[in-house]
Amino acid sequence: MRPYLDKVIPEAWKAAGVFSNTIRTEALQRGLTPEESDLVKVRASQMNGCAFCLNLHTEEARDAGVPQQKLDLLPAWREVALFTERDRAVLAIAEAATALPITEEASADLAGARHVLGDDAFVAAEWVAAAINAFNRISILSQHPVRERK
Repeated sequence: MRPYLDKVIPEAWKAAGVFSNTIRTEALQRGLTPEESDLVKVRASQMNGCAFCLNLHTEEARDAGVPQQKLDLLPAWREVALFTERDRAVLAIAEAATALPITEEASADLAGARHVLGDDAFVAAEWVAAAINAFNRISILSQHPVRERK
């Protein structure tokens, strides 16, 4: 077992929580819906292979009203018409922010996402993506266990 980053340096974990709460609040104020934030978190966590965050954020997404079918089809979001234009914009951001460096194709996706969302929601989605990527890495490095849901 590796040491949990959050347990060994709880002050950093507390600061990460404040960071996350600030992003959540600011994203809402800038027009990003909870459902859109959750799509970003789930997609980035899928790409990073973070089981702990996937377990947490898929449950939160369902609680926020994201339909199970969208969660089931999230890895194939480009292939189905189920996702709205805004969904596609935030998912493009999630993928670009997770699969660094940003390619020409990702740059084009980001330009399209900015056009759809406007600057405030676009930047809010980028912050959500940056934050979940940090939390994915914390959980993966700590090997946080996934507990069975009851």
